[in-house]
Amino acid sequence: MSDFLRTQLPTLDAGLSRTASWWQARSARERAMLAGAVVFLAAIVLVYGVVKPIQGARASALADIRTYETLNARIRAAGTLSAVKPQRRTGAPEGIATQSASAFGVALTTAPIAGGVRASVADASYDSLVHWLADVTTTSDLRIRSVTLQRLGVPGHVSATVELAQ
Repeated sequence: MSDFLRTQLPTLDAGLSRTASWWQARSARERAMLAGAVVFLAAIVLVYGVVKPIQGARASALADIRTYETLNARIRAAGTLSAVKPQRRTGAPEGIATQSASAFGVALTTAPIAGGVRASVADASYDSLVHWLADVTTTSDLRIRSVTLQRLGVPGHVSATVELAQ
């Protein structure tokens, strides 16, 4: 290989021999200090030139993944888009609230109030209650006037009092 370097790359060969003679002219103490400085600089280049950029790219990728997972969850929660409008519920506010609640497994008791109904739910899952309220407001003229929620001992379950009015 040395012959190859001398014949093909004479400038490199000359530079290597000058470097070797320079290195041999250094004392053992200077060689140790220079070797330590080279190792230190190599470590700095490795950390700030390789490791830190990889860590930054990883953190950015994880943040992107969290963002896209959140968007995906929101899209799934929104449901499918449909051109078909839900069937409008008509009748007495108590009947509308009870009919809609039964579709979501929410057991409620109703009491008439001026212009609407007060519905009391003793125990229901939070998701079912929210879906029921969304259904009532999209399929009827009833609007939520007030909601009082109370967390129950079972995780994800609540009791509620909801006033719906037209």
